[in-house]
Formats: sequence, C-alpha cells, structure tokens
Amino acid sequence: MAKKDKTNVMRILDQQRLDYDAYQFEGDTPSIPDAPIYKTLVTVGKSKEHYVFVIPLDCELDLKKAAQVVGEKSIHMIKEKELLPLTGYVHGGCSPIGMKKHFVTILDDSAKTLDKIIFSGGRIKFSVGMKPDQLLELVNGQYGNVALEH
Repeated sequence: MAKKDKTNVMRILDQQRLDYDAYQFEGDTPSIPDAPIYKTLVTVGKSKEHYVFVIPLDCELDLKKAAQVVGEKSIHMIKEKELLPLTGYVHGGCSPIGMKKHFVTILDDSAKTLDKIIFSGGRIKFSVGMKPDQLLELVNGQYGNVALEH
C-alpha cells in the first residue's frame, strides 16, 4: 500500500510496530475472506461519558449488557452528527484506534477465541486486521459480553 493510501490508524500501528493486514475495497460490502469483520460503535452513558464498543458486523449492540459492562445505568448510541467532532471519524470509517480522545473501549467476547478480526482502518473503504488482544492492548480496552445476535 502506498504511503498516501495509509490511514492514520495504519500509521499508529506502524509506529507501535504491531502486525496488521491492510485492506482497501470497492463497493458497499467488504469481502475479506480470512477473518470476521467487526464494527465500531460510539455511545454515551447517563453520566455523559462516552464509550466505544467493537462488535461483529452482523450483530447489534445489547444496550442493557453494554451499560452493565461499563457500570452505567443506561447508554445510547450517539447521533451521527456528533461522531466526527467527538472522534475525528465519519460514519462508516470509525475505528477504535486513533480517536481524538481516549474512551473506554469494549471488544465483544466473541473475539476472544479469534486469531484475527477486521475493523475500520479509519477511513471509508479501508480496513485493518489484527489480533484482538493486540487491539485491546493498544486502546487499553477489555472484553465484554455486549453483542446481541440476530
């Protein structure tokens, strides 16, 4: 991948000397065959604290479980227009790595047994794949049972 095609996420991973795979794709749906794809969701709690949840692409966030995991009475998704000013990312290109501020980050338990997960590389149509434990170490996150399966 050319230097100009590197996202901020990829530059951070390079700086940390972490192994990752970079993907750039066309169309609406990424077809990346070698690992499950996860999405990054940003929420706000009753306390006004923000939280980041990384869950499988085909699942929904269980708001009750998520609130329990982070010790909130309740949480809800932030409005799309709040995403860019809060995180520095646009909808569809939000990565748990490289946000403007550090937020408590929870990776769904489903990733615990996986060798690699794929998630946004910080720009639409860019993704990165890496070991879940390395992602959590980098963002100082933890695992939690937060996804609601379809």
